[in-house]
Amino acid sequence: MSSAHLGDSFDIHGGGRDLIFPHHENEIAQSQGAHGEDTFARYWSHNGFIDFAGEKMSKSLGNFFTTREITGLYDPEVVRYFLLTVHYRSGLNFEVEVKCPACEAPMDKDGQESGRCPACETETPTDDLRKQVRFPGLEEADDRLAYIYSTLSQARGFLVSAKKPGNEEPVAGAVAGMLEAFVAHMRNDFNTSGALGALSKPLGEVNGLLDSGKGVSKAVRYLTIERFVSDMEEVAAVLGCFGQDPDQWLVKRRDGKASRLGLDVTRVEDLLVKRTTARGDKDWEAADRIRDELTKIGVGVQDGPEGSIWSFL
Repeated sequence: MSSAHLGDSFDIHGGGRDLIFPHHENEIAQSQGAHGEDTFARYWSHNGFIDFAGEKMSKSLGNFFTTREITGLYDPEVVRYFLLTVHYRSGLNFEVEVKCPACEAPMDKDGQESGRCPACETETPTDDLRKQVRFPGLEEADDRLAYIYSTLSQARGFLVSAKKPGNEEPVAGAVAGMLEAFVAHMRNDFNTSGALGALSKPLGEVNGLLDSGKGVSKAVRYLTIERFVSDMEEVAAVLGCFGQDPDQWLVKRRDGKASRLGLDVTRVEDLLVKRTTARGDKDWEAADRIRDELTKIGVGVQDGPEGSIWSFL
């Protein structure tokens, strides 16, 4: 089949690491027996497994979640980022947390499989339990992705509002070396974990410049942020992450998280309107009281020249 569609040799053959022997060894033997030495795949890529509660996730074990289920809860880009945080040859632990709908006690593995809560012994259909599931790893990836998109949003806003300097100045250290370090990790057997790590210091550096920019010239500040935005576009093209419109992604993420957590968005919007009215009337006590009320439900408010927007704390 590969010979008919790809020729006697082709570039990349992938598969799980459990297929190295005997499956892939036999493929090599058969193909080279038919077409001669140094034919078949030029490069091999063997991925690690996704583990669920210490076991290999598989349909036969019944401990799996479909892509449709996961992407119904999280943006597909969050799943992609989560997978990129480990090297493709390494295993990935897919953590799952489920709380009992009756008493909100954590359900252990046996409880998740049987539907019986170990704390209150309430029995819940497993299909209903699956609706209560949370994925800590994906939650963390979601927060990290939001941090990066938020940085990009602020950086782009800064470049629109600030004046570009007429003189050239050196770009700040971490951002100057970001793209080179990213490429080096990707060339090292697609080390996506290291590549993502290469973004950490530049992100911190850019956020520092966005907050105050003290200690650097206006030219360095502008050119560093400009370089960061430009280089992140190249990073996005390689990883398939960070390439969407930041503001649109953040709003979509906020609304999706609200739905996942059961937050009443209408109530939040109503409180924001009341707070805006209070601020307009210079009723600062009422405005602060409403902000405190929003804080209690995990919502933060950011005031800007175009109005107030809300996000999760």
